[in-house]
Amino acid sequence: MLPICLEEATKIAGDILAGRKCYRFTVGLGARTATGDAEGAIIEQLAVPGLTPAQIEQALGGFLGSQSQIPPMYSALKHGGQPLYRLARAGQEVERAARLIEISSLTLVSFEELRLSLEVICSKGTYVRTLAEDIARALGTCGYVTQLRRMYVEPFESEAMCTLEGVAALRAAGQWPAIMAADFAIRHLGAVHLDAPDSARLLHGQAIRNAAAASLSGRVRLYDEAARFLGIGEADGQGEVRPRRLFVL
Repeated sequence: MLPICLEEATKIAGDILAGRKCYRFTVGLGARTATGDAEGAIIEQLAVPGLTPAQIEQALGGFLGSQSQIPPMYSALKHGGQPLYRLARAGQEVERAARLIEISSLTLVSFEELRLSLEVICSKGTYVRTLAEDIARALGTCGYVTQLRRMYVEPFESEAMCTLEGVAALRAAGQWPAIMAADFAIRHLGAVHLDAPDSARLLHGQAIRNAAAASLSGRVRLYDEAARFLGIGEADGQGEVRPRRLFVL
């Protein structure tokens, strides 16, 4: 799944990026590659011990929760203004700071002698290639990702997807696929509904007071008198709301 934001909806792209992701991936055991996936050359090989599903499940349990992860060299993170993958291709390796990630769920889907199929729900910033290598190490061998598919991005867990070919076919026919409203992606935020005068003030950058917002604190969704989504505001928990990221209607 790749959520795509159009026009004003790009203003909430950061909220989508911050959501958890679900990946289905396959780990080839017994070898490790330079890139952590099937595109890289094999740089290490180890025997694979006899494993049972119970042993694998036990090892997977050790990866749940908050933890530090060192990003791989083959990533788009930058060092000295250069993407790490460019340095890696030039044969350079630099120190990378560990980042805090969280694994909410890690499930064994299937297991063959030299291949694990897994599904993970993880936080922003998690590198599945690094996770796969770490899992293989925990099982007493080495490994790399042979297949990877992103199943969903929160909050679109059960939403229908379109293929690029399907979108192209619709556009050729002068149509668009069903486009979701931008506020769907931030429905976890509290909503503040405004009358016409308050809507006008907010759209001019002014703070307003709204009795219904007295129970809300932090970022909120804003709607005008016609229930149109205006964007994101900030509530102080005492009824004051300030504009933060507004849409152009």
